Amino acid sequence: MRGKETGQGDLYSYVSQEDRIPLDHPLRAIRAMVDEALVRLSSRFAKMYADTGRPSIPPEQLLRALLIQALYTVRSERQLMEQLNYNLLFRWFVGLSMDDPVWDATTFTKNRERLLEGDVAQAFFREVVRQARANHLLSEEHFSVDGTLIEAWAGHKSFRKKDEPTDPPEGPKSFHGENRTNQTHQSTTDPDARLFRKGPGKEAKLSFMGHALMDNRHGLAVATKLTHASGKAEVTTSVDLLKRCKRAKTVGGDKAFDQAFFVTEVRKRGIVAHVAQKADPRYTAIDQRTVRHTSYLISQRARKKIEECFGWIKTVAGMRKTRHRGLLRVGWMFTFVLAAYNLVRMKNLLAPELT
Repeated sequence: MRGKETGQGDLYSYVSQEDRIPLDHPLRAIRAMVDEALVRLSSRFAKMYADTGRPSIPPEQLLRALLIQALYTVRSERQLMEQLNYNLLFRWFVGLSMDDPVWDATTFTKNRERLLEGDVAQAFFREVVRQARANHLLSEEHFSVDGTLIEAWAGHKSFRKKDEPTDPPEGPKSFHGENRTNQTHQSTTDPDARLFRKGPGKEAKLSFMGHALMDNRHGLAVATKLTHASGKAEVTTSVDLLKRCKRAKTVGGDKAFDQAFFVTEVRKRGIVAHVAQKADPRYTAIDQRTVRHTSYLISQRARKKIEECFGWIKTVAGMRKTRHRGLLRVGWMFTFVLAAYNLVRMKNLLAPELT
C-alpha cells in the first residue's frame, strides 16, 4: 500500500539526540577521548574567564565545534554555524540540545581568539598525546621528523616593497622585471608569510612551514611547531622538537635531513640519524655503518607515515591553504588539526576497546 505524504511535521519529538546516534558511530569513540581531555583542561579554562559578566560560549563546546569543522571539512565558521543549526549529529557532538540557539559566526570567531591567547591548542594536543601514551600506543624511542608547506591566505599581488606607501596609487600593479625577495618585500595581507618554493622549477608561494615529530610505532604526532618558511627552518626546528624526547634512540627523515648539521646535533643527544642517504657519496653525512643495519630499513619504511599525517590535515582538515592570517593563528590551527588527526588514528587503533 502506498504511503501518504503529510505536509505538516510533528510538533514534538519523543526520540532523544542520544538515541538518534548509532552506538557504533565513530564520533562516539572520538567524543569520549575529547571529553577526557577537556575535563583535564577545565582548570585552565577557569583561569581564562572572569567570574562576572555575560556568559560566553563554553570553551568545551567551542573546541568540539572546531573539531567538527576539521573532521568534516567544513570550509568556514559561517558554514559551520549553518550546519550546527540543522545537523543533529553535529549538535550532539558539540553538546547542544535540539532547542539551543546557534551562535553568530562573528561571536564564535571572537571567542576563539580567547583560546588563542591561552595557548589551548598546544594544551589540548598534549592531553591527546597523554592518552595515547596511557594506552601504550607510543614507543618513546623511535621517531620521524618532517616539514610541510602551508600556503598562506595571501596573494602575490600583496607582496610589495617594505618601504612602499601604505596607500599605493590606484590601478593595476605590474611586477614584470622586478626582483622580489623576503628581505625587500612583505605581504600586506599577511606580513608573517614568506615567499618560498619547494625546489628548482617549482613556483614560489607565500607560505608557512609546519613541522611534526612522529612516533614510529603507530604514526602519531607527538610534537608540532609552525615557523616562517625558509630553507633552514625544517632542520633547525626538527632538532628543537627532538629535545622533548628524552629516551629517543633513532630518528628517521627524508634526504633533506642528510646534512652534517642535523646528523651531528642528533648524535650529540645519543640519537642515531636514520635519514635517507643522498645518492652522491660526496654530499652525504650518513656512513655505511648506519645504513647496513636492519633498523635503518625499518625507520625508512616507518618515516613515510608522516606523509599520511600531512596529507590528512591538508585534504580533510583544510590546511592546504590556511583560512587564517599570522604566525600565531596559523600555528594554533596547525597544532589543533594534528590533535584531530591523532584522535582519528587512536579511534581506529583502540576500536575494539572503545566500542
